[in-house]
Amino acid sequence: MRSLALSPDSFRTLAHELSDFAADYLERLPLLRSYPPEISGRATEQLFGGDIPWDGVGAAAFDSLPAVFEHSRPASPRFFGYVFGSGEPVAALGDFAASVLHQNAAAWRSAPAGITIERTVIRWLASAVGCNGFSGSLTLGGSSANLMGLCMAREAKAPANQTGVRGGVIYCSAETHMSIPKAAALLGLGHDAVRLIPVDEEFRIRTEDLRYTIRQDMLSGRVPIAVVANAGTTTTGSIDPIDSIADICQEFGLWLHVDGAYGALASLAIPDAFRGLSRADSLSLDPHKWLYQPTGCGCLLYRDSSSAQRAFSHTGEYARALSDDPIEGFAFFEESMELSRPFRALKLWLSLRYYGLRAFQESIREDLRLAQVLADSIDAERRLQRLAPVALSAVCFRYIGGTNSDAMNRSILSQVVRRGRVYISNAVIHDQFALRACIVNHRSTEDDVRSVVSEVLAAADELQQSGRA
Repeated sequence: MRSLALSPDSFRTLAHELSDFAADYLERLPLLRSYPPEISGRATEQLFGGDIPWDGVGAAAFDSLPAVFEHSRPASPRFFGYVFGSGEPVAALGDFAASVLHQNAAAWRSAPAGITIERTVIRWLASAVGCNGFSGSLTLGGSSANLMGLCMAREAKAPANQTGVRGGVIYCSAETHMSIPKAAALLGLGHDAVRLIPVDEEFRIRTEDLRYTIRQDMLSGRVPIAVVANAGTTTTGSIDPIDSIADICQEFGLWLHVDGAYGALASLAIPDAFRGLSRADSLSLDPHKWLYQPTGCGCLLYRDSSSAQRAFSHTGEYARALSDDPIEGFAFFEESMELSRPFRALKLWLSLRYYGLRAFQESIREDLRLAQVLADSIDAERRLQRLAPVALSAVCFRYIGGTNSDAMNRSILSQVVRRGRVYISNAVIHDQFALRACIVNHRSTEDDVRSVVSEVLAAADELQQSGRA
């Protein structure tokens, strides 16, 4: 028997023990601290670092799993930091099954069931957000989806694959996600090619400023390529006027990419807020946010698969399809920057079939409602000030008091995390340090959300009593 062979009985024992461990963890999850206590970089290095082991320890390798879980930030119902989904367990089982099956979801011939399931899931997602007929693929996350969407835009409006980059301009709001300037750099356009357009009082792009800037660039001999519209900004959840932006793109012949990694799936619950979404040329969304999937499940949708092929198709003979059949000859690597690809779709396919789309729609609606509950609680507290409208589920606010309000709110955030009852993050709103809670969590209840206010006030009181305010 070879050195890496594992008997079925050994695997069965390990898998049963792991599933029991995972089930016990999920049972305790609502009671766990929202962040591990007294954690430090030195401690994690001592626990999980060290030299590569030349000789294995067998099943004892799993003995460290409790320590890994104890030193990790749990997917608690009181985790409201970042825009980060809560990882529902059926999908986690799908991840496990996909790893056991071990497919390369590159082409139908290498993963017949896997490719069919991914194309089915893509069709479901496109339909769910009102983009029937769009093609696409699952990606690592929103950043890679945005990069691919803008690569398609560049190749459609200023082709560079054959002769190299000759410049071009991308337009987005000042609230755009950091992945957009990063994509411009990776595409060879550079950060200076990204025009950050001012936003209005609701943090949405000013369309007249957008139109003016495009005209000025054209008069200066620059080549406008694409506009990136936000379907939910990371900081405040604001939704750009997508329909109006689509009109501008049509007027100037530009590509419209919608960054919907945070918010596009909320169109299941509030479709009117996303009018014009189906007019996009490409659209990113993240099932690992508002479909609560385990991390590593983003998505790029696009109107025309030939645009994806123009951007990404470059096939060596060793990978060329041997069939002209539209199903059996299909290859994701002809429409993606990836060649070897994990079977990402299985977890989402299982999850959607297990619960049904309506259950996710209802959960998104509840997240939106809980965000309004939190906003109302903040508005009712004289020591707190809300700093932005709540378009989706991100709530930005600050504690009022102290001689240095920014420093006070930074200290409050650290104290809240240290207390371990809720986890929130931070933002900057109008040059002010803000506390931020984002509700993208299928486990959260109204009591969990209301605890944000009580924890912030308790942290402020502790700081003042200790003289650290």
